[in-house]
Amino acid sequence: MADREIDFMGVRHFAGIGSIVLVLVSLVSLAINGLQFGLDFTSGTSVRLSYSEPVVLDQVNSSLQANGYEDAVVVSFGSDREIRIMLSVDDSILESDQAAHAVAVGETIAELLQRDSSSEVTLLGSDFVSAKVGAELAEEGGLGMLVALGIIMVYIALRFQFKFSVGAVVALAHDIIITLGIFSLFKMEFNLNTLAAILAIIGYSLNDTIVVSDRIRENFRRLRRGSPEEMVNISLNQTLGRTLITSLTTLLVLVSILFIGGESTRGFAIALIIGVVVGTYSSIYIASNIILLMKVTKDDLMIPVKEGSELDAIP
Repeated sequence: MADREIDFMGVRHFAGIGSIVLVLVSLVSLAINGLQFGLDFTSGTSVRLSYSEPVVLDQVNSSLQANGYEDAVVVSFGSDREIRIMLSVDDSILESDQAAHAVAVGETIAELLQRDSSSEVTLLGSDFVSAKVGAELAEEGGLGMLVALGIIMVYIALRFQFKFSVGAVVALAHDIIITLGIFSLFKMEFNLNTLAAILAIIGYSLNDTIVVSDRIRENFRRLRRGSPEEMVNISLNQTLGRTLITSLTTLLVLVSILFIGGESTRGFAIALIIGVVVGTYSSIYIASNIILLMKVTKDDLMIPVKEGSELDAIP
């Protein structure tokens, strides 16, 4: 049996306590502060514009702020020549008049941006987005995450063993709650890009957990001696290099997006950076911790012997 380099499981109880504290802090923050939903989830005006040349978002932001639209959010829309501008709702206007107001706002913004740009600016559309639409988006996004977790649990139970599926789902829930908790605690905007990042975190964290679980299963079947803790430690050390390289290369890309991607991708990048860091940690200390708490044994992972196979082996 190869000597393990890092005793991951030697501090698993401390790691578990730390994770419980982080999850509790996140849940308390979500209960008290909630999430700072962007205009994708709340009432507001959405203005879509097309330029004859590639758009420089910083220039659009500067023009809008100089003309009194300080809360406007500008994002690319479809191509580098189309943008979407989102504005918060004007509470002084009746809801029945918001649609007409949105059209007028769109025309006004198109005119002022045309004045400040050498490109030809065309108004593609201007609509009022009601809070009901935002509530449906939030509900469908939450339902999508629950369905994904359920399917993942069934898949891992069939591929590995039920105890592994519980560990994987607990690790994924841990990652999602802490990521949402950080957004709530620091009152960062939560929009559709951030929701997409949360769903991407599920895929990233699951991939890492499956790699670790596959090696744990292999070592439980292959190695003749050693406690479950030792088997898990050996497996974690064997996959550590792959885990670190994957995480670091992913983080390099995400940090680049954070600094050069602009305002529209900032929430997406921040959420994924948090998710990659927490997901790497949970693959080591949460998923593995859970299967040890559930008393995984060699018998759980042995290849089942088909009935009558002994007779088939007799010549």
